[in-house]
Amino acid sequence: MASLGGAVTSAARCRSPGAQRGLWALLAPGRLLVLRCRGVDKNNMKIAVIGQSLFGQEVYKELRREGHTVFPRWRLKGQALPEVVAQYKATGAQLNVLPFCSQFIPMEVIDHPQHGSIIYHPSLLPRHRGASAINWTLIHGDKKGGFTVFWADDGLDTGPILLQRECDVEPDDTVNTIYKRFLFPEGVKGTTTEGATYECIQKKDNSKIDWNQPAEAIHNWIRGNDKVPGAWALVDGQMVTFYGSSLVNSGAGAKGEPLEIEGASRPGIVTKAGLVLFGNDGKTYFSSGDSAAVELTEEEQAFAQQMRAVWQSILTNVAEIQDSTDFFKSGAASMDVVRLVEEVKLRSSGCQLQNEDVEKDVNNMTVRMPHQLFINGEFVDAEGGKTYNTINPTDGTAICQVSLAQVSDVDKAVAAAKEAFEEGEWGRMNPRDRGRLLYRLADLMEQHQEELATIESLDSGAVYTLALKTHVGMSIQTFRYFAGWCDKIQGTHHPHQPWPDPNPEPHIHQNGTNSVCGIVIPWNYPLMMLAWKTAACLAAGNTVVLKPAQVTPLTAVKFAVVGGEGGTSPRGVRQNILPGSGSVVGQRLSDHPDVRKLGFTGSTEIGKHIMKSCAVSNVKKVSLELGGKSPLIIFSDCDMDKAVRMGMSSVFFNKGENCIAAGRLFVEDTIYDVFVARVVEEMKKMKVGDPLDRSTDHGPQNHKAHLDKLLEFCQMGVKEGATLVRGGKQVDRPGFFFEPTLFTGVQDHMYIAVEESFGPYGLASGVFTRDIGKALYASDRLNAGTVFVNTYNKTDVAAPFGGFKQSGFGKDLGQEALNEYLRTKTVTIEY
Repeated sequence: MASLGGAVTSAARCRSPGAQRGLWALLAPGRLLVLRCRGVDKNNMKIAVIGQSLFGQEVYKELRREGHTVFPRWRLKGQALPEVVAQYKATGAQLNVLPFCSQFIPMEVIDHPQHGSIIYHPSLLPRHRGASAINWTLIHGDKKGGFTVFWADDGLDTGPILLQRECDVEPDDTVNTIYKRFLFPEGVKGTTTEGATYECIQKKDNSKIDWNQPAEAIHNWIRGNDKVPGAWALVDGQMVTFYGSSLVNSGAGAKGEPLEIEGASRPGIVTKAGLVLFGNDGKTYFSSGDSAAVELTEEEQAFAQQMRAVWQSILTNVAEIQDSTDFFKSGAASMDVVRLVEEVKLRSSGCQLQNEDVEKDVNNMTVRMPHQLFINGEFVDAEGGKTYNTINPTDGTAICQVSLAQVSDVDKAVAAAKEAFEEGEWGRMNPRDRGRLLYRLADLMEQHQEELATIESLDSGAVYTLALKTHVGMSIQTFRYFAGWCDKIQGTHHPHQPWPDPNPEPHIHQNGTNSVCGIVIPWNYPLMMLAWKTAACLAAGNTVVLKPAQVTPLTAVKFAVVGGEGGTSPRGVRQNILPGSGSVVGQRLSDHPDVRKLGFTGSTEIGKHIMKSCAVSNVKKVSLELGGKSPLIIFSDCDMDKAVRMGMSSVFFNKGENCIAAGRLFVEDTIYDVFVARVVEEMKKMKVGDPLDRSTDHGPQNHKAHLDKLLEFCQMGVKEGATLVRGGKQVDRPGFFFEPTLFTGVQDHMYIAVEESFGPYGLASGVFTRDIGKALYASDRLNAGTVFVNTYNKTDVAAPFGGFKQSGFGKDLGQEALNEYLRTKTVTIEY
């Protein structure tokens, strides 16, 4: 007997062990084939076994062991591969044996064999034709279940029934238990066409629980949806999945904590045995999760014995410490707690705790700073335990050691994000639910805004008041803005012109997700740059792997903790944050074949390199925000007070570490001297100092390499003949402080007029004038992505932000930012 394998790599559908066993039943010697193949020598009959996914893989392993031929996949991107179909036909297969989901098999294969195709389907046809058949068997509360083998006709899931096997469906059956139990029970019964049903594939979107039903109907719904996709309801505004349901005679007298559930006829009751729920008929059932025992290593078991002895020495009135012993109910007092803590600290000095946060008492609070990689919702060390010091620019000392991600860590994070996208809830959930979770994330960030701002000040040198208002405040606004977009992402439709073809052909344009997105952010606004890109990315339904700047990783990792408090996104979606170097982490994200979109903010030089890597690897979509050498033009008819104030802000905002900083001021000659004098007087008033001091105007530069670059920059300006009016030196104190600096007499060809610490050339610009015609004329001709008129630095979350020329392409913020994380598909239909 020759056999043909066609491992179809479409959506993974036939995963259950029951489906695999069902097919083995079809292959059992002398069972199926003798029923309908009269006149054929069953010992020499050639059968093509066409499977898919895990279902087919297990079959093919056994077929190979028995010496049969197995061919590779024959279908790619929805089309049969001609060369493989030709190989298939050359085998002379007389019969196809297929699993369910046969709609993916081309009719030229279905119809080719002499005896056609027989198909296995896990329900008692005509009940539950289509996908998710076993789920629907349970959802409908069927008392009988089973499988059907039938001959395929043009409808694929219809045709003469060959045989059926059935079993009883127990009240507490799950998808898993019914698969394991009903392979070949006694009795063969046929069914008629009466009562036929055809249901949709069960997805998270349509598995919400309708509480206005009897308890048994709700129980059937929960057990039928199993853990995936999972029946769900809203509890305290959060999506909660229910599974493990069991009917109980009476739960009315159950004792426990009440749990309000949106839409339920009465609150549930949280008990030790599980969650007691009620239908509208007053009857009850339990819903509880799986239980699993924690297995301790030998070292952990030894430590547990030590702690048992400590408990025994404290609780002298207890004869023997059991696992169920309650420390406080056994008489422990507050001093006993202190002693227990100290005993634990003494004995656990050699233990590695998960996510042992660094704590600092600073800024009138205790801040906790995680410092490991965050992959798939868990804190983990980098490969090989590699770390580096992140430095406080205020005094040059190390804040803590941070895990340094390696290539293998990137691969793990991308794999987690890919699994979350393909198998998880995020991209499939109702967009309004996704928006609600992003709103919740913004609320959590607001609750932690003082701590986030303090960490931002410690790690980046940002003045605390600015960090609170802009670094953190605008991050919160950004998540709220894009949360509102989640249910407004939509496609378009337009009809095809009938001439010369009279058949109507409507065209549908769909906006879809990109899948896994890589995000690489800079060091000047660590949290805000994270928010600008991540919020749009998540709102579009993508999953994320994010690399913060190596010198400012702490608020990014803290962001993962803050979001995790509220369960604001499913495991693996947002929680992939990899501190590390650009040459390792950033490069691997650019090269990785499973990353389909990369968003980058940084220098033009690195942006060009990333663009090349994205093209060579898999032609991934890329957006680049590369900073600028922004011009500010001040006309003589300006409001002088405002021009001086905003002109200084355009340069010194965030200590000059600003991608739109106006590094070039062009002042009309009639007011030039007055303007310069006014600026110098205001610069003298600026306080350079501790960023946590509320009176500080200018904190330390972000890191030592940047400070050194600024010093070199000033030396070059003096060397080329520009006049250093003020500043240009490092402040004589610990840390990376630099004097606010002003040059005059700068010519267009000079280094300081061309280069900037962030790079060239077209990100933003500004104009100060009272003449609206002059303002519009100038703004129309300024080749920059943003033009400010009589103001500066006033960005808004709804306004697209991005540059021209070598300042990159693509937008952050506004509706246009969503398009960076979506892809458009056109569907043309003829009918």
